[in-house]
Order: sequence, then structure tokens, then C-alpha cells
Amino acid sequence: MNESLDLAFAALADPTRRAILAQLAQGEASVSAIAAQFPISQPAVSRHLRVLEEAGLIETAQQGQSRPRRLKPEGLDRAQQFLAEMARYWPDRLDRLAQFLDQQKDQP
Repeated sequence: MNESLDLAFAALADPTRRAILAQLAQGEASVSAIAAQFPISQPAVSRHLRVLEEAGLIETAQQGQSRPRRLKPEGLDRAQQFLAEMARYWPDRLDRLAQFLDQQKDQP
């Protein structure tokens, strides 16, 4: 389970892959349609797509000879769950930081 989380965050760390996900959120697209949106080669886009697919964030459909890619929203479920778990601790930590900073202001 941690491996899938690691793969998702590693895939999301790259701005090109995030842009590809944003494009696919609008609907499925072929590799050439995706590549047309970026100033990189089609093989480079294919490598990004492979990373996204291995992370479970997209999937390949089969439509005749065409193989369009589409977003796989459930691929983000584990990452969202992790972030939600961590977010529960942030307000407490921020309150502690505010208290610490207030104490520091009062010291000569």
C-alpha cells in the first residue's frame, strides 16, 4: 500500500505530469493530442504517461486501433486519504507554533 502512495506522490511531483492529469480531467485523449500541448517530444510524453499509469492515476482504453488515455480518479484515493490524515494534525501544530512565537516576542 505504501508503494502505491510513493508512486502517486512521485508521479505528482512533476509539473508536466500534473498538467497531463489536468488535461485528462477534461476528457480522454490520445498520446498525440496530449503531446501537442507540450514543448517536448512524443516519446517523452509517452514516458510521462507510463509513470502516471504505473502510479494508477490514468488508464489506457482500447477503442479499435486507438488507445486513448483517461483519468483514473480512484488512483488518487490513497494520496487523498494520507493527506486527510496528516491535515488533522496541522491545526494543533499551527496553534503550538503561534504560542511559541508569542512567547518569543515577549522575551527581551
